[in-house]
Amino acid sequence: MAETRQQQSRLLKPQGALGRLENLSVQLIGMTERRDWLPTQRSVIVFAADHGVAAQGISTVPPSITAYMVEQFLMGKAAINVLAKQMNTRLTVVDVGVNTDTQFSSSESVTFLARKIAQGTVDFTHAPAMTQAQAAQSLEIGAAVVSDEIGKGLDVLVLGEMGIGNTTSASAIIAALTYADAETVTGRGTGIDDETYQRKLDVIRAAIATHAPTDVDVLVKLGGFEIGAMAGAMLGAASHRIPIILDGLICTAAALVAHQYNPRVKDYLIAGHQSAEQGHRIALTHLSLTPLLSLEMRLGEGTGAVLALPIIEAAMRTLQEMGELDVG
Repeated sequence: MAETRQQQSRLLKPQGALGRLENLSVQLIGMTERRDWLPTQRSVIVFAADHGVAAQGISTVPPSITAYMVEQFLMGKAAINVLAKQMNTRLTVVDVGVNTDTQFSSSESVTFLARKIAQGTVDFTHAPAMTQAQAAQSLEIGAAVVSDEIGKGLDVLVLGEMGIGNTTSASAIIAALTYADAETVTGRGTGIDDETYQRKLDVIRAAIATHAPTDVDVLVKLGGFEIGAMAGAMLGAASHRIPIILDGLICTAAALVAHQYNPRVKDYLIAGHQSAEQGHRIALTHLSLTPLLSLEMRLGEGTGAVLALPIIEAAMRTLQEMGELDVG
């Protein structure tokens, strides 16, 4: 990284003139230990699961939408399909806990993996969201899926999710791990009204007070299977020196979970964007991450993260392809 900083100072430009692109190239070489690295082999993995807490009426849409959206992903109709195609990125959708008996299958453009742990988590207002064994399983699934992607060739990993109720789970995780008040980290998700928003706050506060989650048990008590799988994917990718682009609120909550297991994972994380969800900024700050983009997005699916790929490529290409000053 020190050598890369020196190289940046010799390029045909005033020192620091490429701004954050310069620091980004230094970070990427530190992550990969490769001066020739480019984000050529790209993979977006979307983990999908349902949340028992959705029964508390904390969303504008019914839980059945999770399964519906998985179908849309596989038919190529969702936003992440459009953006992944534009960015020349392969797309994998993984069912780790969708509450349906529907048998999904891969399509021409999307790989589907059935890795269902259960048909959604338990409502964490009554009991922990999952067992210790299920939490471990979710982490292992995420790491295993990434391992398979590495076998195909992988330079950079983009993570996304789908799960009705998961902004409630993510906000609870962020509140618990950053010691922030629920209202500070909780947004309106799918556009809930004032009454539903207050119910969402009450649910989060009650769950934290009841379960008193700390460190690694936050996944068991407040998490979702897709959040655990994303955390496992991050840990797996980092162990192979593969840069990870974070998406929005839920993905960054998963990063907080991964950080509880191994703080060094933070060195391999890139914040693709800052979403419109207020808790996302707090989670990024806690991880000392600065987002590359801020487009007021709040869709999930990996959509904000995949948009950062051209910036990441630009950071490396300017370093590798620009000429150097010759003042001798």
